Amino acid sequence: MHCQSCVLMTESELMGIPHISVAKSNLKNHTVKVTGDFGDKSPEAIAEELSAILSKRGYSLSVEKKNHRVKWHEFRLAFPFALGFIAIFIFLQKIGVVNLVNVSNLSYGTAFIVGLVASISTCMAVVGGLALSVSANFAKAGESFRPQILFHFGRLVSFFILGGVIGAIGSGFELGVTGMFVLNLAVAVILLILGVNLLDVFPIMKKIQPTLPKFFGEQVRVLKGLNHTLTPFLVGVATFFLPCGFTQSMQIYSFGSGSFWTGALTMFSFALGTFPVLALLSFSSVGIHSKAFFGIFFKAAGIVVIFFGLLNFTNSFVGAGIIPPLFSF
Repeated sequence: MHCQSCVLMTESELMGIPHISVAKSNLKNHTVKVTGDFGDKSPEAIAEELSAILSKRGYSLSVEKKNHRVKWHEFRLAFPFALGFIAIFIFLQKIGVVNLVNVSNLSYGTAFIVGLVASISTCMAVVGGLALSVSANFAKAGESFRPQILFHFGRLVSFFILGGVIGAIGSGFELGVTGMFVLNLAVAVILLILGVNLLDVFPIMKKIQPTLPKFFGEQVRVLKGLNHTLTPFLVGVATFFLPCGFTQSMQIYSFGSGSFWTGALTMFSFALGTFPVLALLSFSSVGIHSKAFFGIFFKAAGIVVIFFGLLNFTNSFVGAGIIPPLFSF
């Protein structure tokens, strides 16, 4: 598991099984405690049964703790993908389409690209899972597309409005050079931790990844079970509060902008960047986690995010006047 979104996803999948009454995942030791009526099945048989259900999300269960193995061979394909993406980013930075320097001049194109990268992470996978599960309640009535449309519409609207609210709140604070430096540094640290965790090389780093309290994710899970016409829309709105580091980094940017419109358009651009992959996940039931190459996708995304984090880290010191510019792009 990579983050609290993994916790939410695994618990949500297992709690959807009729004979399971309790499912509690633990990110620190990568375990899940399950209570239910399994008859006289052995623990091994139960683990195999539940693994078949979780495998579509990229997870598996075993009775004994497995040693962590780094799949180094996946980097052979991940690096070219990541370097190509970074090259495109630098080109776009050169021509002024995107900009990742500091909070005050983050471009909407950059927010869109960060959203695009986030869309293949486990953070966004849980959003795609929510979109599919919330629409299941309406599928029996023959409503396949309306719930999905409402979900994505609610997500885009909420990111615009709530992003604007965060920006407006930020306008009430006189951050100054020091405040902006701290905000930029916070974003850089979040991105670096996210990137390292996506590489799946140092499991211990997953214990220090900052996220919103699990409470928010649990409330979203409760909300999705409501069978009301507007439930898909409300769940889409609630995804703004899911424990996702990418979303949090953009929320910090929005706060630092000190402007309703900048915050609104930044968060909207980020949500728009996540839309293509999320739409593919929800409308076609295609899951990145179900593919053989999901580890390559994660590692490529991790390398790109580390690049963003390092760039933002150095530019934090540049913006504060502590060091001279290190890059010409």
